[in-house]
Amino acid sequence: MGTIKILKDTIRLENLKQAVYEQNMELPQRGLVTYTWGNVSACDRELGVVVIKPSGVAYEKMKPDDMVVLDLEGSVIEGKLKPSSDTPTHIELYKAFPEIGGIVHTHSPWATSWAQAARSIPCYGTTHADYFYGPIPCVRNLTKEEIETGYEKHTGTSIIEAFEGKNPMFCPGCICANHGPFTWGKDAAEAVHNAVVLEEVAKMAARAESLNPNIKETPQAMQDKHFNRKHGPNAYYGQN
Repeated sequence: MGTIKILKDTIRLENLKQAVYEQNMELPQRGLVTYTWGNVSACDRELGVVVIKPSGVAYEKMKPDDMVVLDLEGSVIEGKLKPSSDTPTHIELYKAFPEIGGIVHTHSPWATSWAQAARSIPCYGTTHADYFYGPIPCVRNLTKEEIETGYEKHTGTSIIEAFEGKNPMFCPGCICANHGPFTWGKDAAEAVHNAVVLEEVAKMAARAESLNPNIKETPQAMQDKHFNRKHGPNAYYGQN
């Protein structure tokens, strides 16, 4: 039985590395990254591992075997390359939010524009409400001390602070002031999906404000309806 479990765990880990590789490759295909400005990770809590993209490796040169495997304390278990420099942020979020199985960070232009403006993204329409309940928060800037004593780790803890008392799966993403967006989901594929949606929502919100500087947020009843029909206890969107 021990040999069989080892074999199953090995296959499971290889499948996870392949999945993380494929979802990282989605980022340039979806127009979310320029050069190497992004990363995707996934967490398998049963195996106790996180798999993430290597740091600074061009997407066109990346292979599944380049993915780096770490434990939930951030120590490298497997991999010849250095993990993404944002790894400590991912680790903090996985430790704080057990519902999360995948995380994405990009510098996609529309979402990053809101981050550079240090503004949360208001809910101006049903596209937003279908995925994110309420405004997409802009997380505060880090202090000088936080930047100098573990910048990436404190980026994670500042996101956790912003979601205190909230369900992170009801708003599966945020933007960090002067930095960029982070999204998450039950796995890497869902996290990438949410990153694509966040970028589109950010674009539409910016355009809506330019068309109507006096724009108001979507009425709460409509926000509730659209979010709950996809995510509520009596959700009916899609197929059974």
